[in-house]
Amino acid sequence: MRLFIAVQFSDKILNELSRIQKYWQSLGMKGHYVSTENLHMTIAFIGEYKDPYYVLETLETVSFSPFTVELDGIGNFGDLYWVGTRRNEEMEATVKRVRRILAINNIQYDRKRFSPHITLVRKAIFDGKIEKLTEVLPKGTEEIDSLYLMSSTHGKNGMIYEVVGNVNAKR
Repeated sequence: MRLFIAVQFSDKILNELSRIQKYWQSLGMKGHYVSTENLHMTIAFIGEYKDPYYVLETLETVSFSPFTVELDGIGNFGDLYWVGTRRNEEMEATVKRVRRILAINNIQYDRKRFSPHITLVRKAIFDGKIEKLTEVLPKGTEEIDSLYLMSSTHGKNGMIYEVVGNVNAKR
């Protein structure tokens, strides 16, 4: 089973991200747009793992406080375009705790440096000036009080993400 740990968003943030996607489409950006229900922020990509419940039990041992995600700017990694989030200490500390507990429990994950972003378009083709994309920027803030263990499978119309389980912040 292909697994990752993610932050999920309320309709308010999802609608804002969808607004940005529509704006990019109006500018002529082509590509594989992530469906609204699949928009999320990955904090640890695990990949193929046979026992999702062991991962969930491990995740349940992470103690974290609620943290704020604030949409902040746009960017790209090659042909992948995203909305960024402003960095904050509590989010960074939570990501470190999650990744540390995965490592302690011998759960392999992608160890690339955490770069907080929400992917909006994959395999993007855009012939316009990048400055045009920045004329409409995302706005929104949300308190995050849960982390989700997600699975992903290939469907005929793209990826299908399902919640395996979640853990809540300690208040």
